Amino acid sequence: MFDILWRSVAVGVGGTVLMDLWAILLSFLPGQRWPNWAPVGRWFWHLRSGKVFHDDIGKATPYEHELALGWIGHYAVGILYGVLLVAVAGAAWLDAPTFLPAWAVGIVTVGAGWFLLQPGLGLGWAASKLPNANRVRLLNLAAHTVFAAGMYGTALLIR
Repeated sequence: MFDILWRSVAVGVGGTVLMDLWAILLSFLPGQRWPNWAPVGRWFWHLRSGKVFHDDIGKATPYEHELALGWIGHYAVGILYGVLLVAVAGAAWLDAPTFLPAWAVGIVTVGAGWFLLQPGLGLGWAASKLPNANRVRLLNLAAHTVFAAGMYGTALLIR
């Protein structure tokens, strides 16, 4: 059981690391920013008081360690998705990983960003309040595909 758990955690971490490397690479392109998990950390901080949706997370009361909390939350969610992948695909997937289950979980998890995190930050459902919403959605799908590739690749490395 412990073997399955640590490998599931590693799969989630591996996917998250590759997703972060992807975001850092994209940040060198015009119009792309360096990843900033501080607003997400502020959002996580306000969850403790039951506040899920904000009109603008930037106007919510700041938290001193929101950047660190954002990174921790980002990796915790990635780990949760790695565990979810193994729970859905079955523990045998860890011994013979294939891309399709990882990609399916990666794409399904975009929904959490579109329908929980983005409205929680005040960006609207699926970033609908942003002027470049379709671009954001496309980048979300690409990032979660990279996340899936990272989960799959990590599973291959540790099988």
